[in-house]
Amino acid sequence: MKKLLLSVILISTMLVSRADEGMWLPMLLGKQVYENMVKRGLKLTKEQLYSINKASLKDAIIIFGRGCTGEIVSDQGLIFTNHHCGYDAIAKASSVDHNYLRDGFYAFNKDQELQTDLTVQFLVRIDDVTAEVEAGLKGLSWADRTKKMQEVYKSITDKVADKENGVSGRIYSMFKDNQYIMYVYKTYKDIRLVGTPPESVGKFGGDTDNWEWPRHTGDFSVFRVYAAKDGKPTEFNKANVPLKPKHFLPVSIKGIKDGDYAMIYGYPGGTNRYETSYGIKLKNEIENPSLVGLRDMRLKYMHEQMIKDPAVKLKLASDYAGIANYWKFFDGETKQLIKFNTYGQKQQFENEFTTWAKGKPDYENIFTEYEKNYAAWTPYAKHRQYLREGILGSPLSAFAASMLSLETVLTKAGATAEEIKKAVAAVDEARTGFLKSEDMPSDKNILAAVAKSFYTDIDKSQHPEKIFDKIGAFGDLNDEATYKKWAQDVFARTMIFDDAKWKAFSDAPTAMVLQDDPAYDFAISFVKNYNAKYMPLFTAFNNKNNELGHAYLKGIMERNPAAAAKMYPDANFSMRVSYGNVKSYKPKDAIFCDYVTTAKGIMEKYVPGDYEFDLPAKEVELLKKKDFGPYMDKNRNDLVVAFITTNDITGGNSGSPVIDGNGQLIGLAFDGNYEALSHKIAFDKDLNRTICVDVRYVLWCIDKLGGAKNLIDEIKPVTK
Repeated sequence: MKKLLLSVILISTMLVSRADEGMWLPMLLGKQVYENMVKRGLKLTKEQLYSINKASLKDAIIIFGRGCTGEIVSDQGLIFTNHHCGYDAIAKASSVDHNYLRDGFYAFNKDQELQTDLTVQFLVRIDDVTAEVEAGLKGLSWADRTKKMQEVYKSITDKVADKENGVSGRIYSMFKDNQYIMYVYKTYKDIRLVGTPPESVGKFGGDTDNWEWPRHTGDFSVFRVYAAKDGKPTEFNKANVPLKPKHFLPVSIKGIKDGDYAMIYGYPGGTNRYETSYGIKLKNEIENPSLVGLRDMRLKYMHEQMIKDPAVKLKLASDYAGIANYWKFFDGETKQLIKFNTYGQKQQFENEFTTWAKGKPDYENIFTEYEKNYAAWTPYAKHRQYLREGILGSPLSAFAASMLSLETVLTKAGATAEEIKKAVAAVDEARTGFLKSEDMPSDKNILAAVAKSFYTDIDKSQHPEKIFDKIGAFGDLNDEATYKKWAQDVFARTMIFDDAKWKAFSDAPTAMVLQDDPAYDFAISFVKNYNAKYMPLFTAFNNKNNELGHAYLKGIMERNPAAAAKMYPDANFSMRVSYGNVKSYKPKDAIFCDYVTTAKGIMEKYVPGDYEFDLPAKEVELLKKKDFGPYMDKNRNDLVVAFITTNDITGGNSGSPVIDGNGQLIGLAFDGNYEALSHKIAFDKDLNRTICVDVRYVLWCIDKLGGAKNLIDEIKPVTK
């Protein structure tokens, strides 16, 4: 009886959404899921959530840039997203004299809005194309399916493509290639920066508070989408006009209470909730520790230079933020996976599955094959991380490695002068961008450190030939000073930093000159070594894992059809909706975490002049006066800054709207809590929380701190 009960519990744990778990496809909300949403407080119909023929919530939600979510909040195409989502665009618009990242920026009329290189994508519709994909792959082995997949995808998406109107299709694999869904998007290319708080507000708490609750970060920025006068997407043009959206989210300042309904729309980037115990073991023991250690080293050397010079800080800010964000995430993920014994839970479920699979040829050998596959790849897994996060973690090394495409052309038999000219021009353009972003003092230290780390930590049998012999000419390979001398020499001799040498090479490019360059020689030695010996192994490992995952998930659904009907696919940057409630929690014994933070907490954390906890003088003055205007929470007599919900989100959901039961915007999702950082693999029903900036704080920053009353008038906040 106990064994049977455990089996049932494990099925629930591994597969079926429970409590507030689940990232649901908005067009495929089952009856039970929708009814649960209504029970929790949803007041909208299914058609108001998702409709092709009528305006619905989906029409106000956008893919923002390359990996975030945004939402339309006015009838003039105004966009809210996170500060960290707009970070790169804000940094690019800034200069030392006009440092919008440091000082903030607001356009008080549309003529003052700043051009960016961002794009946004609106979802037009969602189509199930499983039958078409399977028909195109019928009869093929898994390896051949993999090779032909993109061709089949293209044959389907070509049918909906409309370049003139910015329409394109993208096919997503669901349930590990057991279902295929096509999302049709319309892309707009004229996106302008409208407003941003100072970095001290938008990133208040810095890396110390990242992934932590309580949080007091004003993580928002404001943009606008423009179109041609006929409403069609087009490139930037001063004659363009603000887009008239099909739907925009009303912005509510009525406030929230513990237990209120909360719904999040957005584009969660990736989860692997159906990961095996073998994958957990590899992640815990090799992949995550390697990534965390190498990123920690890179951050250290970047930070040393950033605190010395505002110009360097501005130059490195975006890269530093990106590296730091997931440094802390993967460190926390490993700790939580170990704490909650996720590996053991997966093993137990797999044992139950294997018992069920006996006598079923399609499923009985799945875990025997998994074991063989991981055994074949594991000896090389650290090598791959040390290449990606180490060797190519040096900006110079990464740029040098990117010139492999040029070498390929230069060594190609019969390459035409036009081909060579085109390849050189592409590299020359990339070099210009690299030099603008490069900080040589930090990169010299990074290059030396990653070279030593690879030499020390990776099995000598996997080292590239000769490269460490060349470094050894500078001294003992176990001595840090050797690598620093060598790195200094590389930076001094490479043509990448020498305009005269670069021009001579560009005018008469040869493979020999490129191959002799010390920076290129170093980087490409590792890349070619990996490409020749280990990439084929990784490709084979990946392909086999995908094939086994496909069969495993199919078996899971066959084993328990009733449970399968309530399953949701892993996140893959396709639009999803999750639902839950605003909710306090108890992360540890005797510790209670309230569901909101307030301006009082900002002032408690405030440290004048601190790198992470400083504040604009004007904000300090306003908060001391309690000048909260109409954004004050009357129940607390304070300004609410952030709140937490039980929603299921992940990376990509940054900037997602937090929506109440009436379809009104109450906040922007921007983070998760440290106690549940295993959420990509396993959702914790008790501890998982989504951290959101309260929209009242956003409006207060725009209005009171930024003085952009014009934007408040455009948004027209609602109080009911």
